[in-house]
Amino acid sequence: MRLNYLILNLAGFAACVFGLAFALYLQHFKGYEPCPLCIFQRVALLVTGLLFLLAAVHRPRDTGRWIYAGLVDVAATVGAIIAGRHVWLQSLPPDQVPACGPSLDYLMDLMPLMEVVQLVLRGDGNCAKIDAAWLGLSLPAWTLVTFVGLSVFAILIPVFARRLEMPAQ
Repeated sequence: MRLNYLILNLAGFAACVFGLAFALYLQHFKGYEPCPLCIFQRVALLVTGLLFLLAAVHRPRDTGRWIYAGLVDVAATVGAIIAGRHVWLQSLPPDQVPACGPSLDYLMDLMPLMEVVQLVLRGDGNCAKIDAAWLGLSLPAWTLVTFVGLSVFAILIPVFARRLEMPAQ
């Protein structure tokens, strides 16, 4: 089977689905409750995955491929920024970690959306807690690596697809 634009975008979508499924597994089967920054990272991963899927379904040509690559890149970059902020909060000494705040549900009931976003991105003590790590990296660090990989992959898709679809000379 030849790798083409459709398959490459479906692979990006599958990676996002796997990431979200893993997050839900950790939450519902391992008992790790997501902090507000974790939830924002999930939203960014969902948007990134939906853009990969939209690109696969639409299957544009030439410039359209670069537009989708740019959109996916923006979504993944936003996710990387959020994950980077989370990693930074986790790296703070205990005396510099912001105090724990109310839950995201409570904030959504109490405040306008933009104020909630600003407050959550500041982070709190819940976000600084490292619940689990693998190979020396926390879950938000792995999420950051994933977003960077998805961003690079999105930009490479039009290049790979063009090379794969060029006729042999």
